[in-house]
Amino acid sequence: MHARKLFAGARLRNLRQSENLTQRTFADRLGVSASYLNQMENNQRPISASVILALVESFGVDVAEFANDTGDRLAADLGEALADPIFEDRRPSRQELKIAISNTPDFAQAFLALHRAHNSLKARIAAMDDALIQQDNTPAQLPYEEVRDFFHYSDNYIDWLDRAAETLAVEAGVSGDNHLERAAARLAEKHDIVVSFERGTLGSDTFRAFNRKQRLLQINADAPIPTQSFQLWHQIALLEESELIERLIDDAKFDTKEARAIARIGLCNFFAGAAMMPYRAFLAAAREVRHDLELLADRFGASIEQAAHRLSTLQRAGARGAPFFFLRVDRAGTITKRHSSTRLQFARFGGSCPLWSVHRAFERPEEIVRQLAETPDGQRYVCIARTITKRGAGFRGQIRRYAIALGCPVAHAGDLVYADDLSIDLPEAYDKVGISCRICERAACPQRSMPPIGRKLFVNDDVRRAVPFEIG
Repeated sequence: MHARKLFAGARLRNLRQSENLTQRTFADRLGVSASYLNQMENNQRPISASVILALVESFGVDVAEFANDTGDRLAADLGEALADPIFEDRRPSRQELKIAISNTPDFAQAFLALHRAHNSLKARIAAMDDALIQQDNTPAQLPYEEVRDFFHYSDNYIDWLDRAAETLAVEAGVSGDNHLERAAARLAEKHDIVVSFERGTLGSDTFRAFNRKQRLLQINADAPIPTQSFQLWHQIALLEESELIERLIDDAKFDTKEARAIARIGLCNFFAGAAMMPYRAFLAAAREVRHDLELLADRFGASIEQAAHRLSTLQRAGARGAPFFFLRVDRAGTITKRHSSTRLQFARFGGSCPLWSVHRAFERPEEIVRQLAETPDGQRYVCIARTITKRGAGFRGQIRRYAIALGCPVAHAGDLVYADDLSIDLPEAYDKVGISCRICERAACPQRSMPPIGRKLFVNDDVRRAVPFEIG
């Protein structure tokens, strides 16, 4: 098998411009001619091994990070956007999309922003939402969507924040499942904050309340221990890493103060998970137990959901874990969380394909449901799904039920305990899943709920099949 050629013209050009170098000067430092550099910057030639070595030696480039661009994410998002009927007569080919993403990634992002603004305007008009229409400077994206995109294009991994959390956890003496007591001690010793574990006083839907004047942090003792600990580390992030977090938020250039506030919560949550499950210790444990969720959750005193989500974030350059996508859905099938460090990118809007095992998990509560899945692009995954229950205190306490799913490319099957005894070499063992019906190209799917956007339909009155139309 031939090694994949590295085309990264846009990143090469951005590096040169950030160093304020002309093409000739940059080419000299890389040991190539100016014309050869020009061809590499325009993706007419791949980056050679000698140039990669020069990038490392002269500019300190991390090659793995340099090669890991957002092409797959852009391709997925552009494909969904271009399924809009308004592009029916002007839909570019996959090759044209590939060229656009490689040569002009900023233009591709601008196109997506324009399409989001178009959809936002359509939604406001269709809903006749007077409150939004009358507001001045209504953003093209809702704040939650804006923050979701921020994490989406960061591979759900924020390196500075992850390293800061790991450093602090080591300093605080976090080891295994002692993170609750170490967090409480950190707050008391470093910040003179009293942590009070309250029962029945905060309300079932309140996990944390901080009184700045009294230096009192109240934690709902009726919540599970992993949730209590998570809230303590979230508070530590607000107190100790606010400067770093605000810098990350500034760099993201969010459009609204609401988006900034939501991003702040998301970044503090990221920090909390990284402190409870420090990167190197968690990565080593994940490899040791072959990514067994229950063993990982038990070893680190985390919930199943926390451990699953952490697996999807192990993308540190030079110490990458197995790539996972993480998904959480509610009982109505609505996706409430989605993160991916794989090629697979779930639809930005609506639910997911009903053929995914995550939907079957509700039929087998608290069991691991395994699946071999193949997506329309031919990629194959080992997937697991499991229900989780979040219960309030007492008989009247609110109960929230979800199903979570993890998926990993089948190339990593040997690293997964869940792949043992699965027929990974048999093509017929894979379920033919999709992303969502509105953009799925599978013509013969019996589970299809609606036709794909932009495709012609043929209806035969004399023949009735599971799906009452054929796709052209």
